[in-house]
Amino acid sequence: MEGSIDMYKINRENPKPLYIQLEELIRNNIESGMWKPNIAIPSESEMNRLYGVSRMTIRTACSQLVQDGILYRVPGKGTFVAEPKIITESLAYMGFREQLERMGYEEITTELLNVSEKEATYGVAQRLRCQQGTLILEIERLRFLKGEPISLHYSRIPYALCKNLSDHALEEEQLCTILKKEYNLKPSRVSETLESVRASEKESQLFKVPRGYPLLVLEDILYDKDDQPYEYSKVVFRGDKIKLKYEYRN
Repeated sequence: MEGSIDMYKINRENPKPLYIQLEELIRNNIESGMWKPNIAIPSESEMNRLYGVSRMTIRTACSQLVQDGILYRVPGKGTFVAEPKIITESLAYMGFREQLERMGYEEITTELLNVSEKEATYGVAQRLRCQQGTLILEIERLRFLKGEPISLHYSRIPYALCKNLSDHALEEEQLCTILKKEYNLKPSRVSETLESVRASEKESQLFKVPRGYPLLVLEDILYDKDDQPYEYSKVVFRGDKIKLKYEYRN
């Protein structure tokens, strides 16, 4: 690894703090492919020798990169390059599982946590433009990649539109595909919001992260050709595993 380190160098005449310069150097080595995922980066003593910066500077730079999900630490073994974040697009037109499969990911599994008929709360009724108390079908699924939980999916659909939906293999089939093929429900318009939240007790248990851990929540309302909402969905992502991509054209 020593021969691949000097594309960027620490410049002491640069007013930029040394720990930021080191952080950028490490990022460059990772982004250029010099340092591979799940491979240990040089130790503090090696970096001290190579770059001539203090251990405190090295720890500060590495701690920030760990916080950003670029590196991870293994007690007693060192600091390693993390797997790159999965870049996904809006889930309204293509399900998360299908996107992962198209990107070449394998070992994608789904656990069906809940399928139940419920009365719409005020908030759900407002989003689906129905009366509070209207019967809806609520579906809750947890998605795994290589055995690791990465996304939690909630879907709420008026029961009148999908009376036998629970008979389908919701762990195996994409919900958007079932709705399109079996119920002729496909989006002509989507209202979408994205926000950062902290993991609740339930989410911390499902994702196996500390309570308060940063998560991303993507909330969609899907409208049919008559501009009537037919699905209200919420997807909770591990913020350190997923990056959402948006593209706009004039």
